[in-house]
Amino acid sequence: MIYTTRFSDALVLAHELHRFQKRKETEIPYISHLLLVTGIAIEYGADEEEAIAALLHDALEDSDATVEGLTAQFGATVAQTVAGCTDDVPGVDRSSVAGWQQRKEAYLAHLTEEHLTASILLVSCADKLANAHSILADIHQSGDAVFSRFKAGKPGTLWYYRALSNCFITLSASSLTVGRPGLVSLIAEYERAVTELEHAAG
Repeated sequence: MIYTTRFSDALVLAHELHRFQKRKETEIPYISHLLLVTGIAIEYGADEEEAIAALLHDALEDSDATVEGLTAQFGATVAQTVAGCTDDVPGVDRSSVAGWQQRKEAYLAHLTEEHLTASILLVSCADKLANAHSILADIHQSGDAVFSRFKAGKPGTLWYYRALSNCFITLSASSLTVGRPGLVSLIAEYERAVTELEHAAG
């Protein structure tokens, strides 16, 4: 598959929206995460719409982008996929542990066959796999100190990643994965990463 200039436009926009942001408590430009998630999504079968959504999957949550703006530039499918991957609850305090818990529980409740498309599932799982791999790498480098970066600490972080895996595994047997062997493989890879993460964290 050869992507069109729409993908190039999305890459430019992703950089513009996130160019002053860094990965959590590091000096690593945030675009590295967006590129990693997009690469994972492509490797597991993303079409151009899904690859664009992967580049922009944090746009609604972490920038001033809007659903309307994404729809106008990239179409409803991309905008809906990005919205479906957005971990946000209006009015919830994002700086508190209680707010974190409420947002994560709401996101987990959203992960059902009724609420998702195959595209949302693909991009969401690619995002979470990229995060799991990053945490694993940091554990090998600095041990449990990595969990000080997260509001919920070690217990809450491990709970969330396991809960996500349980949801994804359930969805791997749903109609969303029919004709999408790459998506099934991605979910299996995420399960392996979470199991490795739990073992590494002890």
